Amino acid sequence: MDIPGPGRRGPGGRGMPVEKPMDGKKTVTKLLRYFQQERTSVLVLILIVSAGVICSVYAPRLQSRAIDEITARAFDKLTPILLTMIALYLLYAVGTLFQSLLSARLSQRLVRRMREELFDRIVNLPIRYLDTHAHGDIMSRMTNDVENISNTVAQSLGSLVSGILTILGTVVMMLSYCWQLALLSCLTVVLNVIATKYLSGAMRRFFRKRQQLLGSLNSSVEEMVSGYHTVVAYNRQEKVIEEFNAISDELTTTGIKAEILGGSMGPVMNLISNIGFVIIAAMGGYFALRGMISIGVISAFIVYAKQFGRPINEIAQLYGQIQTAIAGAERVFAILEEPPEDKSGKGTMEQSRGVVSFKNVNFSYVPGKPVLHDFNLTVHAGQKVALVGATGSGKTTVVNLLMRFYDIDSGEILIDGVNIRDIGSDALRRSTAIVLQDTILFSDTIRGNLKYSNLAASDEQMVQAAKMSNCHAMVCRLHDGYDTLLSESGTNLSQGQRQLLSIGRAFLADPKILILDEATSSVDTRTEKNIQDAMVRLMHERTSIIIAHRLSTIQDADVIVVMDEGRIVETGNHRELLQQKGRYYELYMTQFAGQAT
Repeated sequence: MDIPGPGRRGPGGRGMPVEKPMDGKKTVTKLLRYFQQERTSVLVLILIVSAGVICSVYAPRLQSRAIDEITARAFDKLTPILLTMIALYLLYAVGTLFQSLLSARLSQRLVRRMREELFDRIVNLPIRYLDTHAHGDIMSRMTNDVENISNTVAQSLGSLVSGILTILGTVVMMLSYCWQLALLSCLTVVLNVIATKYLSGAMRRFFRKRQQLLGSLNSSVEEMVSGYHTVVAYNRQEKVIEEFNAISDELTTTGIKAEILGGSMGPVMNLISNIGFVIIAAMGGYFALRGMISIGVISAFIVYAKQFGRPINEIAQLYGQIQTAIAGAERVFAILEEPPEDKSGKGTMEQSRGVVSFKNVNFSYVPGKPVLHDFNLTVHAGQKVALVGATGSGKTTVVNLLMRFYDIDSGEILIDGVNIRDIGSDALRRSTAIVLQDTILFSDTIRGNLKYSNLAASDEQMVQAAKMSNCHAMVCRLHDGYDTLLSESGTNLSQGQRQLLSIGRAFLADPKILILDEATSSVDTRTEKNIQDAMVRLMHERTSIIIAHRLSTIQDADVIVVMDEGRIVETGNHRELLQQKGRYYELYMTQFAGQAT
């Protein structure tokens, strides 16, 4: 009877595209560090696998003896042999069960540690890294790449160890019986390897193309669904259907070819194996007639030939999966080795008055392409300063630098005369509240989203902040009030409602410095007026920096700073700048003309 190797599974991920690592040895060395922390589990797993291999290799030897005893009609010697075989089978079954459990436990423990380290690093990465790398790619490393590593450890580790041991054990057993017949058995193994190599290469090409077409098909469907209103508005339904059908037809053709090749692997392997069995049976019979081996040895060789070929094929199949997992690990380690954000600085802002100064600041996102040029600006304590200018003039960059999202190239930024590099990032951001143009809410209750900026705030303080931001009445109209659960990104609220909540969250932070980056850009005129009234109360005796395209929202600012291509071109209040009839006057008249129409 043939006993399959311990913990063996089918060739998972058949035909999936193999992604090769750039430096596999270095990545494997890093992976081994995770295994070192699980040395006991790895050692126990190897022992269990070894025990299973011993059972699978020794069982055919007992089977050979049993057949020889039957041939010799020595039935009195048959019972101990059969009992031993049963014991080996039971031991193998128990070992396989524990191997599966231990492999799963080991893979999950390794991946849990890796996932935790990866998430911790992502959370602490500099903003620059997240702004310059595709978010989907980062998420793919967190999910797909880590999951590939988990599956490979769970499915391949035991199979790889048992395969190597099985090959060695089987070769020793066959050579101990008849080296001539052992060499003939190896011939079929060579044929198996050659067939596997060429079939796998052809399969991989078609399966890779199928995955690419499937991705194109999914993208087409997603694009059509997300842009359905536009498709219908321009009567493009027929064109969309035509494009979808073209991709679908190509996917169908490629899928058929891939499945035909995939389905041919088994029959081809069986054909070669059966040819090998015929050779072993014929030559084994010849050797038996000459007295070189017994009838039982022929039976054992048939089992050993199958045992010898299977792990080689499995290792060949596992090669692609292991390569893909190592490539995924390489991508994971690329993030883990990124330096975390520099949050250094011993200074605090507990006694801060909120005087902000930019002195000769130069900055560029891309070297050689400056965004701010010799930028100088002082915002006094309690002052309300508005930054205006065309898109790309550098307004949001000023806020990014103040929050230490990016480090300046030269110059310095001071708060109460202290360089922000000497103030810890955590302390700086605890004393600063920011409302971004893109509203970010989390899948939590409204209460949780409001208190996100101040976890220690009481419900009374939360309600007061909501009233100041004019969102209290809106929240009360909801079925569950402040316990209303928001969907992802708050999509069950309107854009204006989400903006109101984000402003309320900033109010609850009770900051020394308040930053509003297009805070009212998505709010209707009536709501905007309510927010402006609330912000007047909030910004009393607080340093406030407002970025706005809609000049009507900042007419009462103490100072309006007009920026153009990273430089300050005008400063003054609303009345003074209009009288100058410069850049601000042009912007204002342009918006007024647009509103008038």
